[in-house]
Amino acid sequence: MFTIAVTGATGAQGGATARALLAAGHRVRALTRHLDSPAADALRALGADLHRADFDDRASLDAALTGADALFAVTTPFGTDTDVETRQGHALVDAAVSARLGHVVLTSAAHADRGTGIPHYESKYLVEQYLRASGVPWTVIAPAAFMDNYASGWTLEGMRTGTFAWPMPADRPLTLIPATDIGEFAALALRSREDFAGQRIDIASDERTPAEMAEILTTAIGDPIAHQEVPLSYVRTHSEDLAAMFEYFTTTGLDVDVRGLRRDHPEIGWHTFSSWAAAQDWPALLAAPQVEHARS
Repeated sequence: MFTIAVTGATGAQGGATARALLAAGHRVRALTRHLDSPAADALRALGADLHRADFDDRASLDAALTGADALFAVTTPFGTDTDVETRQGHALVDAAVSARLGHVVLTSAAHADRGTGIPHYESKYLVEQYLRASGVPWTVIAPAAFMDNYASGWTLEGMRTGTFAWPMPADRPLTLIPATDIGEFAALALRSREDFAGQRIDIASDERTPAEMAEILTTAIGDPIAHQEVPLSYVRTHSEDLAAMFEYFTTTGLDVDVRGLRRDHPEIGWHTFSSWAAAQDWPALLAAPQVEHARS
């Protein structure tokens, strides 16, 4: 049984990874800045050991990682910026080196290693490169677009009026994955480090066009949902970063070998977009106040 530290444990990817590891019987050291949050309390109830850790406080990282066997690492530019994400990612890798961890699984973004020009993909790739050069055994998992984004933020807001507002053409496919599947795959890589060390793996659970997603959401919600293509010019007024991401999705595309992943890793409970949508509590989500978009 390993002791595995999990950053972002009260967030989407970290929380899903912590729950998957706990379910598999591992000791989880959940790292968070918010020890008194409902998400932290939920992890405690499942048996996780909560530790305060802040990427800008190296002493807190050293204390949280001391005695751990491995680390699940997640970084984000949202709420800060890409320079901060890179700096914090480097600090986390440095702490992992000092703690002499046996394995670090870093979650990045699908295609981040392909020179996309998307700012928050480029910052993630800088952290990837720093980890590879650190000497710590590593694995990079790189999720496609998050299904969870369709149950939050401006996308959910549009569905309250029957509109699936998405900045892509109706017929352009996009590979997708929910946080639950990311957590399951991360836990698998952490449990089976000898099989995954030194690998970078793009991961996705399904591939759908916006038109198909609107049809699936109509079935799941029980009310008509119509896709409406949001102009990139509108997205750009809110975020150049997200506009660059959607432009890449539309022009180059986010291809991931979904069929191969399902074949090679059947132990992961891969969700289709239909099964994910059917599992959401849409009446509660649509009635709730608007929340932050999870992003990819």
